[in-house]
Amino acid sequence: MMTTTIEQATLAGGCFWCIEAAFNSLQGIVKAESGYMGGTTENPSYEQVCQGNSGHAEVVQLTFDSSKISYRDILEIFFALHDPTQLNRQGNDVGTQYRSAIFYHNQQQKIAAEQIIEQMTQEQTWEQPIVTEVVTLQKFYGGEQYHQGYFNNNPENQYCQAVVSPKLAKFRKKFAEKLK
Repeated sequence: MMTTTIEQATLAGGCFWCIEAAFNSLQGIVKAESGYMGGTTENPSYEQVCQGNSGHAEVVQLTFDSSKISYRDILEIFFALHDPTQLNRQGNDVGTQYRSAIFYHNQQQKIAAEQIIEQMTQEQTWEQPIVTEVVTLQKFYGGEQYHQGYFNNNPENQYCQAVVSPKLAKFRKKFAEKLK
């Protein structure tokens, strides 16, 4: 009998709509939930996070079956979905709420994150230095309901068309064998 191993990972890589849509389409991902982490405001709203005053990043908290997708695979996909060399921004989305961060849930995740960053640095995967923070898990605040599944529910939204759709098309091509 095969044992299901359910774990969590929490990632910040710019706007959470793209990260969530990509991960929700992968085998082994039980749930990808958009939310906020890393700030000082209790129960922040989207508006507070967007203003950049709360200190929170837009994050996606993943619940995954590690017998079907490894944490290492999740990190490799995460780094393919955003530019980890942009400090406090992703493209035109500017502010600490769009920073690149890995909020590790345990020591093994911390080590794995540090190792992949070191490997990409040595291999010069990116022309610029990687600025992704590797920080301990903090309190997760789930995003408002309308943010959950936002891309799937709003594919005609102008931002989704201009930013999310092209990223997801590239993602689906690169990771086709991992899609549900």
